[in-house]
Amino acid sequence: MAKKYNKIVLAYSGGLDTSVLIPWLKENYGCEVIACSADVGQGTELDGLEEKAIKTGASKLYILDLKKEFVEDYIIPTMKAGASYEKYLLGTSFARPIIAKRIVEVAKKEGADAICHGCTGKGNDQVRFELAIKHFAPELDVIAPWRFWELNSREKEIEYAEAHNIPLKINKETNYSKDKNLWHLSHEGLDLEEPANEAPINRPGFLELGVSPEQAPDEAEYVSIHFEKGVPTAVDGKEMEPLEIIETLNKIGGKHGVGILDIVENRLVGMKSRGVYETPGGTILYAAHEKLEEITLDRETQHYKAMLAMKFADLVYNGQWYTPLRKAMSAFVDVTQETVTGDVKLKLYKGNIIPASVTSPYTLFSEGMATFSEADCYNQADSEGFINLFGLPIKVRALNSRELKEKTGETYPDVE
Repeated sequence: MAKKYNKIVLAYSGGLDTSVLIPWLKENYGCEVIACSADVGQGTELDGLEEKAIKTGASKLYILDLKKEFVEDYIIPTMKAGASYEKYLLGTSFARPIIAKRIVEVAKKEGADAICHGCTGKGNDQVRFELAIKHFAPELDVIAPWRFWELNSREKEIEYAEAHNIPLKINKETNYSKDKNLWHLSHEGLDLEEPANEAPINRPGFLELGVSPEQAPDEAEYVSIHFEKGVPTAVDGKEMEPLEIIETLNKIGGKHGVGILDIVENRLVGMKSRGVYETPGGTILYAAHEKLEEITLDRETQHYKAMLAMKFADLVYNGQWYTPLRKAMSAFVDVTQETVTGDVKLKLYKGNIIPASVTSPYTLFSEGMATFSEADCYNQADSEGFINLFGLPIKVRALNSRELKEKTGETYPDVE
């Protein structure tokens, strides 16, 4: 017999999974269901959501506007770290911690017994949601029906929805699994499940944030971005908040077919999964930020930060945002960004991002050093001593190998 609950807060998107969950929870747990939606930039997907949730059986719907906090406290710190997971810019990954955090706040306010989510038992999102819930409300039960319920396929969910008169915007033929926010749009399922099939990026209606490179304009467009301590503050000379910058760059990048990624990624749960991601504005921001760091970070910091970025991406992808390590890594990143101020101009053309110029008052690039045009700042004769010392271990090994060969006829394995 299923455990009884008085009140359950449902992470509600209005999509297939969460739409069927409202009546299903009431049927199986006999409880009040409070729907909770997070506005992280889905746009029109939120239209009519309250009416739909109430008609489906929810007692009320919360719609939480998280866009500004999402950008400033999750997206920008990740971008400053230069973190990407197997080239994926973490659009779904870093949205989950803030959504779960705010849903916990609603659950506590409402005196709920449990939180329910519609994540599948094969995906990453179940981990991201539940790690955040454990952090903020370890006492709350978490219900994840996809792990045990009878509606174990999207086809069965659609049939259940139709039988319960739940309106859906999809059908069995166009049933891509999508996730959209102000940073990206992901596509999974159907023909994308077979890597042998080319992604239908030229099919009308498939892409939503832009066009394919083939359909992009034949003329390039330049875009300039200003950064202050690693944070974007202006586009083409116009000062904007980071949220507006992302929205602006999404339009510009989408127009030129920028930021389309088709990958087979390694999920946290151990399987490989194919997805097509649209991240036009984010791809531009990452490229511009990386270009600015080329002239503002010293070699040791730049190289070490690149190593850290991979681990940072793993933490975000794996749902470990609320951990001491992630917090400490962000503190390190913030120190590296003290001099990442300046302007970057990029040329966008048919899916490509081509650097055009980069300037900074903190630049470490010296034309004189690079071209050796100033004799007093670089004595080329010094290089002989540097090479002798830098190459000393190689020289000693080669001499010892020669001596070994004279004595035994053998040499070191790596010395010819």
